[in-house]
Amino acid sequence: VARDLSQRYGAFTALGGVSFTVPTGAITALLGPNGAGKTTLLRILTGFHPPSAGTFALDGVDGVDEPDRVKRRIGYLPELPPLYGELTVREQLDFAAAIKGIPRRLRREAVDKALEAMALAPRARQLLGTLSKGYRQRAGLALAILGTPDLVILDEPTSGLDPNQTVDIRETIRALAKSATVLL
Repeated sequence: VARDLSQRYGAFTALGGVSFTVPTGAITALLGPNGAGKTTLLRILTGFHPPSAGTFALDGVDGVDEPDRVKRRIGYLPELPPLYGELTVREQLDFAAAIKGIPRRLRREAVDKALEAMALAPRARQLLGTLSKGYRQRAGLALAILGTPDLVILDEPTSGLDPNQTVDIRETIRALAKSATVLL
């Protein structure tokens, strides 16, 4: 639930008074022209930027007052996935699992689950820098779903993909909605 979220940078208002509710288990898309504030809104919801005004909550947990509690329940894929090209897919996911605080004894299982969900198991030992754009996007999605978050936020997940890759990613997103709420 978001209520009157706003973001100002000096005199410039990037986001003004946005309110909405996303039902649990839904796939919800934010639509608008370039510069409308979509990415700004997603960065607020993921805790990267506190809002200038307004509030938001995930299942009753206030994202402004308790951002760390909310962050632990969100998976986020920015438009350009933060991948280290010199790491293998598995190494990247293991590194992210450690940062997310997934206990060491549960990491391998969490990484294996993300690899399987994104059809990346055959590429687990491949360097991220050698993957196609579509597979890099899948690796970014694997990062977003690591640890089975309640809410998965995806910023333009099909941007720059070819038509076949776009279809694959859309099918993957539909599958994600079986276990998480998805905001695009």
